[in-house]
Amino acid sequence: MSNQFAALVIIDMQRGMSDPAIGERNNLDAENNIQSLLTEWRKAGWPVVHVRHISRTPSSPFWAGQPGAEFQPALAPQPDEHVVEKNVPCAFTHSGLERWLHAREIKRLVIVGVSTSNSVEATARTAGNLGFDTHVVADATFTFAKQDYAGTYRTADEVHAMSLANLEGEYAAIVSSDKALTLLLI
Repeated sequence: MSNQFAALVIIDMQRGMSDPAIGERNNLDAENNIQSLLTEWRKAGWPVVHVRHISRTPSSPFWAGQPGAEFQPALAPQPDEHVVEKNVPCAFTHSGLERWLHAREIKRLVIVGVSTSNSVEATARTAGNLGFDTHVVADATFTFAKQDYAGTYRTADEVHAMSLANLEGEYAAIVSSDKALTLLLI
């Protein structure tokens, strides 16, 4: 592969992320948008990387062997697609992902998945710092409501918007699914 190709990096789209017990989330169409991007990436024959979080905590739904750790069926990897397992938010940490991308001369990344304020943001920051041309797809990522450090409740939309603002321009370009599809034409 040459640097003209963009890898679609799908972060933590596991069964456990669709559990309502996790809390209020935003972007209810994110899975559909990820599926659309995945379909187009596969048609184009471009590289796809599936990232899966494997928890270090036995009681976690993301503990290896638990149903929550499995990929969502509609977004499961095909045999020729790369799978990265991680146990920290950043998909680059101790995973070999950077080496895998460099070996294929992939310099452009399109990041989708969950959660915007955790693994997506951590991975995008690292990708930008490592010099990858990084794009985060705003409508193909989502996050959850939480209290900020001052104790103020923030909706999932607010948390999502702040995470994207943290990334924009410094670590990544923030794009829509439609804009991400134009990368296939470059």
